[in-house]
Amino acid sequence: MSTEPDRTSKPRKQIHLAAHFPGVNNTTVWSDPRSGSHIRFDSFRRFAQIAERAKFDFLFLAEGLRLREQNGEIYDLDVVGRPDTFTVLAALAAVTDRLGLAGTINSTFNEPYEVARQFASLDHLSAGRAAWNVVTSWDAFTGENFRRGGYLEQDQRYERARSFLHATQTLFDSWHGDEIADDKATGAFLAEPEPGRFSVHDAFFDIEGQFNVPRSPQGRPVIFQAGDSEQGREFAAAEADAIFSRHGTKDAGQAFYADVKDRMAKYGRDRDQLKVLPAATFVLGETDAEAQELAKEIRHQQVSGQTAIRFLEQLWNRDLSSYDPDGPLPEIDPDLGEHTVARGRASVRMHRDPLETAREWRELAERKNYSIRELIIEVTGRQNFIGSARTIADTLDDYVQSDASDGFILVPHITPDGLGEFADKVVPLLQEKGVFRTEYEGTTLREHLGLRPLPRRDARSTAAEPTVSQTPEGVAA
Repeated sequence: MSTEPDRTSKPRKQIHLAAHFPGVNNTTVWSDPRSGSHIRFDSFRRFAQIAERAKFDFLFLAEGLRLREQNGEIYDLDVVGRPDTFTVLAALAAVTDRLGLAGTINSTFNEPYEVARQFASLDHLSAGRAAWNVVTSWDAFTGENFRRGGYLEQDQRYERARSFLHATQTLFDSWHGDEIADDKATGAFLAEPEPGRFSVHDAFFDIEGQFNVPRSPQGRPVIFQAGDSEQGREFAAAEADAIFSRHGTKDAGQAFYADVKDRMAKYGRDRDQLKVLPAATFVLGETDAEAQELAKEIRHQQVSGQTAIRFLEQLWNRDLSSYDPDGPLPEIDPDLGEHTVARGRASVRMHRDPLETAREWRELAERKNYSIRELIIEVTGRQNFIGSARTIADTLDDYVQSDASDGFILVPHITPDGLGEFADKVVPLLQEKGVFRTEYEGTTLREHLGLRPLPRRDARSTAAEPTVSQTPEGVAA
């Protein structure tokens, strides 16, 4: 009997696709001569133009606010620096026409007026293609680069983030006239009296004045959330337009999808007003067997012996440089003291119970006879699709039609040109299936995502403030 879900009662969902230009990461195969610079603008331009040629919804940039360190030295096994997100996205707005431009911007070490002004400007410059992945910073190490470094307790960082988002929304909505005309004769913007007037007074912000950027094409950027925690799911259900996820199986994806979307009704929102978009890698081959062999080779390139030891140190919180990556795991347990080996790494915080995680890793290594390197290759893998173009197209479609996601944020292992193979081989098959656009139908990112136009809010209203989950540098919590 067929296990395919019954899809005769509802129309086939359209797949949403985005492209992630990986920043600080262990995805890019740096040893491959095809890997390009992560500093030169040409890399970002080529990547964006491939995504737009394939009619993707948006390009996504993560953001790091400090160079990471391990054992007291700069962690040099991946990208150690990258240009400012706003600068890159603004430049990309000039060389693309329809592609959405999404960036991770931190709410802990910025100010509402500054961030609102930058996003409103980007939305104008791009004609309505801006998106904001809202995150907070959790560690004092990153905060040392800023005046406020590390001064807030964890619960207060949540509260500040919530107030920050409320404040930026107040600023975005401060130009609340239905029509704003540009008087070409005088260069003046015409609106109802007191355009841009705002007032925000709470425990974190005491600001009022006049916002100097007229209402942008989308009203505000599309709001993204990266979070798997209880608070992250609630924020997404209440406020976000899209949520990233990191579930590696179809069953886990379906459970997450149902949980988040079931929360939306209590906030007066329809399920289709939130898109669930897991990150995913892909490996293409002429046949499924060829792709599987290639995938094994790529994972060994991504996780060198040195990289495996560095990843293990992040859990063990010890210097393990004397250990053989092709040997067994350490017999000693992780150090539960203050994290000093790896600083500025999201993965340190992700292991909430180091002893339990170490126990699970030991059991896995013993069961499968894994070395340190083989173990790290498995436990650091993300959602991935491996096979021929036809197999990958069918699998992506199955996940979306089965409500395991609404689409995917693709992370190629070669940048900037690694996306091209997917664009040329998989996208046409999705178009043949009728589940992916052949041309852009709208001009704004909200239209690409199938989101409704935003209602206008009064900047002087006392609407309930949204909540935000705390996530490190755009990585799901």
